[in-house]
Amino acid sequence: MTNPDPKTSEEELEKLRLPRAGEVLGTVEQMVGFDRLRVRCRDGHTRICRIPGKIRKRLWIRENDIVIVRPWAVQGDEKGDIIYRYTKTQVEWLMKRGLLS
Repeated sequence: MTNPDPKTSEEELEKLRLPRAGEVLGTVEQMVGFDRLRVRCRDGHTRICRIPGKIRKRLWIRENDIVIVRPWAVQGDEKGDIIYRYTKTQVEWLMKRGLLS
């Protein structure tokens, strides 16, 4: 009997979302409250990010998760929105490809 986990992880990797223009990878440092998080982004900024409603209702975001952040047009160095959260398998794939250190 085959293990269903490899198939699931392959499906996750096929749907892997990479940061697009104007988006940046980040690591969740702290839960601030009221659906807000402190995220250390790869561009060197620490931003207070909110979790939009459609994401808030679908998945949980915890400290040390790797996320994609879209900085705001105003106060972009200080604030942003969480766009996507990577799973453990996806983070391992990103590290293996050198996209995440």
